Amino acid sequence: MKMKLLGTGTSHGIPVAGCSCPVCQSERLENKRYRCSLWIQEDETNLIIDTSPEFRLQAVRAGISKVDAVLFTHAHADHLHGIDDLRPFSWKKEIPIYAQKNVIKEIQERFPYIFTAPKQGGGTPNIKANLFPDQGSLSIGPLKITAIPVMHGNLGIFGYRIGNAAYITDCSCIPDSSYALLKDLDLLILGALRYKPHETHFSVPQAIEVIKKISPGRAYLTHLCHDLDHFQLKADLPKGIEPAWDGLEITLT
Repeated sequence: MKMKLLGTGTSHGIPVAGCSCPVCQSERLENKRYRCSLWIQEDETNLIIDTSPEFRLQAVRAGISKVDAVLFTHAHADHLHGIDDLRPFSWKKEIPIYAQKNVIKEIQERFPYIFTAPKQGGGTPNIKANLFPDQGSLSIGPLKITAIPVMHGNLGIFGYRIGNAAYITDCSCIPDSSYALLKDLDLLILGALRYKPHETHFSVPQAIEVIKKISPGRAYLTHLCHDLDHFQLKADLPKGIEPAWDGLEITLT
């Protein structure tokens, strides 16, 4: 299984529009971050988690030619608003999308044109909305996916476990019942907004403590804001934890 991080930034992306801070002005590619999306490949199956506002650019840059299914963690704009860019991937075949009930409802309300009869001259993504199964897991091709309920402030959202890897972006608390779903991981990709505490996201110190508790084989931090310089963060992190960057590809056997 291969995983490619298409975007590793927080909701503003990096550089932040109008910002002149050192990270936003940095020329280093590792400090340039699109909003969060993830591409997973196993055999001929291509799975996307979240369609960021830059999804078209991400897909072109990564060379994605086929999308078999999409999972959504939640309905915030930085994880959803590239959904229209599924159009070229769905011309030949309907793409199923999966999320919890409230997220599907928000998608249908926010993008009603996708789910109504097409109008002349207006192409729409050919997608089918599906509730993530009540039992909490499903299979897409060879990929077994388990939903990991977590808290994003007061909002309950999903992280996902795919085989022995887990992807959790916007998170401020992991319930005990979800820790039980995160045992024996080879890889954990976890959101860490900045060093300072935040109401709805783990800080870097909090994320480090969570990673120590879960004890995966290796871990990467994502959903990083412009307070975090990639190279300084990398130097600060303990062994086995690294900052992710756009285009990072991870192979799991």
